[in-house]
Amino acid sequence: MITHIVLFKLAEPTAENIAAVRDRLLSMQGNVDLLRHIEVGTDVIRSERSYDVALLTRFDSLDDLQAYQVHPYHAQEVVPFMKASCSSIVAVDYHS
Repeated sequence: MITHIVLFKLAEPTAENIAAVRDRLLSMQGNVDLLRHIEVGTDVIRSERSYDVALLTRFDSLDDLQAYQVHPYHAQEVVPFMKASCSSIVAVDYHS
């Protein structure tokens, strides 16, 4: 299994924007069949070094993760929205 974690720092981290980002990420459930697990959390500490939203997804294989990257719903609906909403995005992928 592959775990894919992405952290998002919003350009404008208002409660409304954080909720919109969370909802857009969660909208992948049911729209991206390669996902084996999806979890979205919002930061509760709000320190200077904190990111605002975390995405944790799991895939059966590295091939599935790579297919997810170009999946039409992810690539055309989610990625452009996230890039427009965020000042910084970081990720890590690992075998789990």
